[in-house]
Amino acid sequence: MATSNIQEEPQVLRLGRLFRELRGDLTGGLTAAVVALPLALAFAVASGVEPKAGLYTAIVTGIVAAIFGGSPVQITGPTGAMAVVLVGIVAKYGIEKVWIAGVMAGIIQVALGIAKLGQLVKFIPYPVTAGFTNGIAVIIFCGQLNNFFGLQLPRSEHFLPGLWQTITHAEALNWAAVGLVMLVIAAQVLWSKINRTIPGSLVGLVLATGIAAYFHLDVPTIGAIPQSLPMPQGIPHWNNFGLIRELINPALALAALGSIESLLSAVVADGMTVSEKHNSDRELIGQGLANIIVPFFGGIPATGAIARTVVNVRSGGKTRLSGVIHGVALAVIVLTLAPLAAQIPLAALAGILMVVSVRMIEWEAIGLLIRATYSDFAVMILTWLVTILFDLVLAVEVGLIAAGALFIKRMSELSLAKIPETEVFPPGTPLELGKEIAVYRVDGPVFFGAAERFATFLRDEPEVKYLILRLRYVPNMDTTGLVALEDIYHDLERHNCRLILTGLQPEVKQLLERSGLLKTIGLSNCFETTTDAICSISPQIAGCSQPIAADFKTKELMELND
Repeated sequence: MATSNIQEEPQVLRLGRLFRELRGDLTGGLTAAVVALPLALAFAVASGVEPKAGLYTAIVTGIVAAIFGGSPVQITGPTGAMAVVLVGIVAKYGIEKVWIAGVMAGIIQVALGIAKLGQLVKFIPYPVTAGFTNGIAVIIFCGQLNNFFGLQLPRSEHFLPGLWQTITHAEALNWAAVGLVMLVIAAQVLWSKINRTIPGSLVGLVLATGIAAYFHLDVPTIGAIPQSLPMPQGIPHWNNFGLIRELINPALALAALGSIESLLSAVVADGMTVSEKHNSDRELIGQGLANIIVPFFGGIPATGAIARTVVNVRSGGKTRLSGVIHGVALAVIVLTLAPLAAQIPLAALAGILMVVSVRMIEWEAIGLLIRATYSDFAVMILTWLVTILFDLVLAVEVGLIAAGALFIKRMSELSLAKIPETEVFPPGTPLELGKEIAVYRVDGPVFFGAAERFATFLRDEPEVKYLILRLRYVPNMDTTGLVALEDIYHDLERHNCRLILTGLQPEVKQLLERSGLLKTIGLSNCFETTTDAICSISPQIAGCSQPIAADFKTKELMELND
């Protein structure tokens, strides 16, 4: 009997855990759906497509990515970052071409996941991510000025012409639209102090829609949304290979941004949970499948959404079921409340997006980078400006190049110093011999950024017969550094000066061996310690034992008398 109880207890505990997870997933998924509803509509409008496309995207990608993705709590749907890229593509190519680009982007994401390249996002420097995130926020905010003023102007493909167009037509503003925007903004700012369960964006949306309908305000609305679920459809021109070649760059932009945003969101979710952590490669595959499928349902490319994912986790979501529930709940809302959505003013969505954009700006990152280093701050500002003035993909490329150049500069600050005779020469070293020997200590990696300084510094050394390089603190060396060292060797050889190396680290030693330079320099010119090297030059010095050529085997020998 006792055995039976012992066997049954884990089953009871397991059922209890499953019930708690189900309840948490239900709460998290439903809450995320409530938050996602106004955002899906708003980001669709910001992308330049019909509002229904935003809802269909949230439903389809939310379910597909939850099932196949690598994060158990990720919520996927339309986002502000993707909207910034999509609005330009829609303006240039039209929605049908966006569907093709979306499928292509999804295929690229799946390929990245299969190739196990999901970890690459970790190598994007913080100033670059902060820069393009802040740039996206500015573009979203300024992109809603038309709806803020109640203007019905054609969308511009580029930021500055669009902003100038809005400014030049500002005198035709619609005060009713401005009032609704301010109402929605106030609701989002103040409602959180009253109730945190219902999102302020939804409250503002309902209030603005109710007031506009009751007073018959003359403001643009989002228009009718079909009271039906998205159904599979064909994609025109999918077999036009000339068009596919033309859409390669937009597809790469969508794939890159979708991957970066989704993986960053998954990392944020990991930091909030103690359960299963995300799998970057599987997440890319899941997001790619979602973006391949959603165009066939009239949707647009999507990414993991940080805000909705955070809401899901905080509301109790723990497994993939929460993401599925989020998508199903949105589908139910479309089936039941779609006719009411037709009355939603575009001004209300503008108010939601303006608050979202202000909250997107990483104020803490700006302060941190200002306090840390001005060079990192400059990289962020550069990425920010390129995002606004040109496009997001170019901004990431420029940011990575700037950050890489900065890294090279920092790494090239090689510490190369001549060591005074009193610190390295054994007692009893003749004065004449001391003048013939120069000892330099090299600290840091000798690679292409530092190689030229390395060579120039040593070539300026006055005429000596022995040049000893202490390489104990050189962890690695690249090919350019190797060539620089070989040039130094040959320069010294022409001046009848002997090059001696001490304290070679294993990686550097292996590189010298593979290249043949170690053989050229000679094992007889490589020693474990500087003292051994000096004693090899003049064994008669008092206290010198038989000098030991480097065998690269024991760390203790390398550290002795360095």
